[in-house]
Parts: sequence; structure tokens; C-alpha cells
Amino acid sequence: MEQHSLPATDTKEEISLKELILKFQQWWRYLLSKWLIIFIVGITCGALGLTYGWLQKPKYLAELTFVLEEGNKSGGLGAYAGIASQFGIDLGGMSGSSGVFAGDNIIEFLKSRLMVERALLSQVVANGKSMTLAEYYIDVTDMRAKWVKDAALKNLHFPLNQERATFTLKQDSILREMYNGLLMSNLVVEKVDKKLSFISVNCISGDEFFSKVFTEHLVKEATTFYVNTKTKRSKANVDLLQSKADSIEKLMYKKTYSAALSQDLNRNPGRSVASVETEVTTRDKIVLQTMYTEVVKNLELSKLSMAQETPLIQIVDTPILPLKKQKLGKFKGLVTGGILGGFLIVVFLILKRIYKDIMS
Repeated sequence: MEQHSLPATDTKEEISLKELILKFQQWWRYLLSKWLIIFIVGITCGALGLTYGWLQKPKYLAELTFVLEEGNKSGGLGAYAGIASQFGIDLGGMSGSSGVFAGDNIIEFLKSRLMVERALLSQVVANGKSMTLAEYYIDVTDMRAKWVKDAALKNLHFPLNQERATFTLKQDSILREMYNGLLMSNLVVEKVDKKLSFISVNCISGDEFFSKVFTEHLVKEATTFYVNTKTKRSKANVDLLQSKADSIEKLMYKKTYSAALSQDLNRNPGRSVASVETEVTTRDKIVLQTMYTEVVKNLELSKLSMAQETPLIQIVDTPILPLKKQKLGKFKGLVTGGILGGFLIVVFLILKRIYKDIMS
């Protein structure tokens, strides 16, 4: 029984392989019989690809790469923070980064509507004229041609120094349209390598100046906001201590002049009561000097803490004119169109034959 089972299996496999080869030959002969159709469609699609590559307007790629290094608050500052806390001074948390800027969140933050809008509303000088980048974007994309029939949009502008809170619903709507368009077709933010801290910001558009300036302004706005947010608490401490130091310094100078004036007015050595005011003023001055020394000491510690906490954003590569052009080209258009057209017509013919066999 076992001896006869093996040849049966081999015979079945041989038949299956034979059928596969015959089926392949059958399909090959069928496609060869349709060579003229395949050739005509391939040539036609190749011609269309050639025309597209010839007429296609070039796009310009602006790439900016930077490295983000988080501030380091560990180490020696831990001891200083303990001393400063005795005087009611908070030098900030000693833990690592967290929240919206933790990990790869900075990539999504660069693509956020807030940052894109800030970049679009920043000031640029184009063709010798100062304007917002949004205004320039409207001009180069010819958006106003679509607004001719809309009276509300016909005279819509984004002037310099207009407060964001005063924008109309139409301005908000157009800004959102710009943001969605840039996010879908123009802006790419990614890590160069997941193991590295290099972040690449790319903008691809049909206008060379816009690609370059938008990339630079986006990174500038985002990094400024990022640094200010990360150092907000430390800066508040520095500002508070600086205010206290200035106030105490003014009082100390005032007491110094008061003590000198009191000594000038009380020249009678026979009256001991006359020296009391001078003694009290001098004592207050010493107290103020002690307080001032401690406040200045804590102020310097707080400044050191803020310096350690401030993240370092180092620009590695910045877009330089002329930018890299991205265009399909006539030869690539011809080859791509021909191959794509040939592939599609072959698929169509095969599906048509299968359908015909099923229905027959």
C-alpha cells in the first residue's frame, strides 16, 4: 500500500506542474496575439507621459535639518536647588522632558496648525515689498483667481501686524485652507534616522522663494515657542528675583543717604538721643545688605538653572538658493507612461479573457 502511494503523488504533482506550464504558454500566446493593441496603448501612454514631463512645471525642494538637545538640569544643580528651596526659591523640576515636547512629539508640533499659521503670518520681503508670507502664498498660487465671483474674498488680505484675535471668519477659513494644502502636498517633517536626533523639515512647492522662506520661518517660530515654553518657569523665577534684587538695592541706597543725612544734622555730641536715628538707619542698611546678598546669590543660581534647562537647537543644514528642482522629465515621462500603459492594457486583456471564459 505504501509503495504505491508515492508514485500517485508524483504523478499528481507532475500533472499539476504540466498544467501550469501549459496554462502559462496559453496565456503567453494569447497576449502575443494582442501585441498590436498592447503596442498602440503603450506608445500612446508613453506619448502622454512625454507630454506631461515636457509641460510639467518644476517644483523646488527646501530642506532644513536641525538637532534638538534637551537641557540638562541634573548633576551639580541638584545641591543648589536644595539650598535655594530653603529661601522659597524654586529652580524648576529636575526631571527629564515630558508633555507635548517629549520624544517625537516635536515632529507633530512642527506640523501643527499653530506653528504653520505663525509661519504664514510672519513678515517677509518679496520683490522689494514687506508682506506676510500668507499674502505672498496667495499671490504665487493665484488663489485670487478663484475668488473673483466672491465679493467677500475678492478684497481679502492678511496685513502685517494684524492681531490674530481680530481675524474674520473668512480669514480663518482661508488660513485653514492654506494649512490643509501645505500639510497634504508641501510639508514633510521626519527624523533622518530613528536612532538619531536629527530632524528634517522639507517644503516642496512650485515657488523657490516660498519653499525656502516657509521652511526657515516654520523652524524659527517653532523653536522660539519651544524654548520659551521649556524655560517659562525658570524665567519667571529669574524675573521675580531680579525684581526683588532691584527693590532691595533701591532701599539700600535710600538708607545709605538717610544715614549720611542724619549724621550731618546731628553734630551735637552732648545729645546721645540724636545718634539713635543714625544707628537705626545703619542697622537697617546692614539688614538690607544681607538680604541683597542672599537674593543676588539665588538670582545667579536661578540664571544658571535656566541656562542648563534651555534646550539647544543647532541648525545643521539650511536651504540655500538655488534649490533642488524636482521634475519628472521628458525621458522619464516617456518610459513611465509606456510601462504603465502596457501594464494596464495587459491586466485589462487578462481580466477580459477570464470573464469571457467564465460566461461561456
